[in-house]
Amino acid sequence: MTSATQSYLFNTGRGFESQNYLGCHVETDGQVSFRVWAPHAQAVGVVGTFNDWQAAPLSPVGATGIWQGLFSQVKLGDLYKFEITSATGEKQLKIDPFAQQFERKPGDAAIVVAPIAEQWHDSLWLARRKKSNPANRPINIYEVHLGSWRRHDNGDYYTYAELAEELIPYAHQMGYSHLELMPVMEHLLDASWGYQQMGYFAPTSRFGTRDEFLSFVDQCHQANLGVIVDWVPGHFIRNYDALYQYDGTPTYEYADPNQADNRRWGAWNFDLGKTQVQSFLISSALYWLNTCHLDGLRVDAVSNMLYLDYDEGREGQVNQYGDNRNLAGIAFLQELNTEIFKRHPDVLMIAEESSAFPQVTGRVDQGGLGFNYKWNMGWMHDTLDFFEMDPLYRHDHFNLLTFAFVYMFDEQFILPFSHDEVVHGKKSLMHKMPGDRYNQFANLRTMMAYMAAFPGKQLNFMGAEWGQFLEWRDWDQLEWVDLKDPLNRQMQHYTAALNQVYHANRPLWELDHESTGIVYSNTDDAASSTMGFIRQAKRKYSFVIAAFNFVPVERRQYRIGVPYPGEYELLLNTEAKAFGGTWTQLETTFTAVNRPYKGQPASFEATLPAMGALLIRPVKVKGESKK
Repeated sequence: MTSATQSYLFNTGRGFESQNYLGCHVETDGQVSFRVWAPHAQAVGVVGTFNDWQAAPLSPVGATGIWQGLFSQVKLGDLYKFEITSATGEKQLKIDPFAQQFERKPGDAAIVVAPIAEQWHDSLWLARRKKSNPANRPINIYEVHLGSWRRHDNGDYYTYAELAEELIPYAHQMGYSHLELMPVMEHLLDASWGYQQMGYFAPTSRFGTRDEFLSFVDQCHQANLGVIVDWVPGHFIRNYDALYQYDGTPTYEYADPNQADNRRWGAWNFDLGKTQVQSFLISSALYWLNTCHLDGLRVDAVSNMLYLDYDEGREGQVNQYGDNRNLAGIAFLQELNTEIFKRHPDVLMIAEESSAFPQVTGRVDQGGLGFNYKWNMGWMHDTLDFFEMDPLYRHDHFNLLTFAFVYMFDEQFILPFSHDEVVHGKKSLMHKMPGDRYNQFANLRTMMAYMAAFPGKQLNFMGAEWGQFLEWRDWDQLEWVDLKDPLNRQMQHYTAALNQVYHANRPLWELDHESTGIVYSNTDDAASSTMGFIRQAKRKYSFVIAAFNFVPVERRQYRIGVPYPGEYELLLNTEAKAFGGTWTQLETTFTAVNRPYKGQPASFEATLPAMGALLIRPVKVKGESKK
């Protein structure tokens, strides 16, 4: 593709592989090219270790706003930046927006790297991914912050190679289907957790090189682990030597300071209506999916892109129709998802969207945003509010659980217990639970079973799998010392067992987004604070009964309605001794008889454990009973 064509596509918002043209590239003859978009600059030069940081001038490419130069003295590993001279004559050093590797913080110079030569070994994984529909597959995600999952005794980060050695087998053994990495795109401020990004094409150098990151992804796939990464197309790092006023004028951000300034997060908002910004961001998304073989992106802060007045300080902003929708942001998200699914219909595009904006996972040609998943923030908040409550009062607030049944199929949902819920004084999941230490674990086991049985895919943040007591701290590793405690070890064992049950039973995931995937057998018994429902698979006789007791009072002779008489077996009892409960002998088999109950033609009795849950499936049923 010619330089003129590349420039045209980038400027018209259709340059979706712009990183192959802009930025720094080692050419076939060994020379190194530099290209950068700075449309209002008076002059542009490149500075680096190869020229003692004295600017070597670049030339404008016609009237495209792009500047370029070709140099023979540049070597692999050299550091560089662009020197931008604004229209008023001010000079400032700026990062390369398209750099694929940066020096380690606190520096922010880009590094000259060779073209990617990764020898991938994940063809089997990618082939299976193409043949499967994620909606009909088990998805339980382990959300990880790489900088604090584990650290060395001296506080140093684990490298991508060390994480591959330890994190991958751990997640696999625990039964997770995917890792979701909090942003690995290059960023400077640790406290931002990666959500104030600088390098939209560069894995962070904290843990190693670009190629070492690619090897990490490859090894995940070889271990049958998908990789999702958080990505932030709404706003970018505040630093003046990054994207802000790149050529001395608003370049990537809005021209209106009120729209550009994101006070909520201390960042700058991208001008999503600008065609060059669209090329930049969609190229970034496709780079991670194409070049880095990621299985999906979780798009952060979608609400900030949907509403003109979402951020404090932007009140009163309206569009030409008189409402607060950000029409440019909506159009950008629709274009983003259209282009991604055109190339990768099998990936996950997940919206972290906290409002009730309609059709987030709806089809673009029907007015939707085009994501295939949305975090169910309402379910998450209501469920945590319910479980944090003293069990004595739960019967008066049962609507916190039942309200989600009203809208559970409005979108394709992921149920998230994410990092945001275990930080800034919110306490860890285990610490949120009421009662003494034993009852805290009993509540946590029950809540995890409730998530596994509820329609929707699922996500848990690291540390929750064993019930870490301290809330998450991004500057230190998880409290692995907890696992010396028997209750924490048993909780970890429970999580692995629950994940195994989840994966092995199609009713728990095959019809997650269809109303036929659930039968409401006993969801209105607030007085006893118990609940039961049936999860159904495509096959008629393939289903799982889920029964929950949300108070610490054992329910003996608890009757459970089922579709057919016959023999049933226990899949999981959250109060089993091996999980940290009190049951040393489990009821493992149940016989359903032709006794109608709660709208079902047959039923059986079971002992429902105090503050516990049962998952049960049919073994041999006698065919459909007549009411």
